[in-house]
Amino acid sequence: MTVTIEHRGQVAVVTLDRPEKKHAITSEMRVLLYQAFEGLDEDTSVRAVVLTGSGNDFCSGMDVGEFGEFGMAERFVRTVRLQRISRAIYRLKKPTVAAVRGVCMGAGWSYALCCDFIIAAENARFAQVFNRTALAPDAGTAWLLSQQIGTMRAKELCYTGRVIDGVEACQMGLALKAVAPGQVMDEAMALAERLASGPTLATAMAKRQFEVAATSSFDSFLEAEFAMPPLMQTTQDHQEGVQAFRERRPPRFQGN
Repeated sequence: MTVTIEHRGQVAVVTLDRPEKKHAITSEMRVLLYQAFEGLDEDTSVRAVVLTGSGNDFCSGMDVGEFGEFGMAERFVRTVRLQRISRAIYRLKKPTVAAVRGVCMGAGWSYALCCDFIIAAENARFAQVFNRTALAPDAGTAWLLSQQIGTMRAKELCYTGRVIDGVEACQMGLALKAVAPGQVMDEAMALAERLASGPTLATAMAKRQFEVAATSSFDSFLEAEFAMPPLMQTTQDHQEGVQAFRERRPPRFQGN
């Protein structure tokens, strides 16, 4: 399988597994990656997800070996398949961490940006390489980068295809941490496990708030936020949190 899922306690690790091609995404992988995140969204035993690549790389983007002559209908279908992966990762109702080593380019970088957090190797290589084949960005790239670093910096990365390493990505706000390559998965798992032990239903509501905030006025955002705090006050995790506070002990959240 070119996309695998491993369960480590309450954390699921989704791994792109085509190392001989730096995990360049094939048509098969588009289907498997989408199915993986759709399935994890409904799996109540999973409370956080790590996305990574096996070996030394994260993802080199789309497999150029599959580029060819297609009719317009097929081109639209292929684009839809790319975009639905972005939606599935971005809208997952659980915290997500991308563990990035080596190459992280094109749509592969977009999928990492769809995660809540990126832990990057200091020597990771990030780039948007669409211009090298005279293509416009896809998989939500322009929107994702603009949200993270603003329009001008996003344009510079997309227009030039400039490669940045993990350290610069962290400095620009495109990664949470830049660590030694051998520490990437340990750091990503530590973060994912911490998130999985938290009130994941409340985290899902917070994720929704950030999604709404990206495209709303302040007043519209407050309207969308309005029902969320009262709703969260009815959860078992809220009751546990209050009780733990009163008893001066760490809370034991169950995601309910």
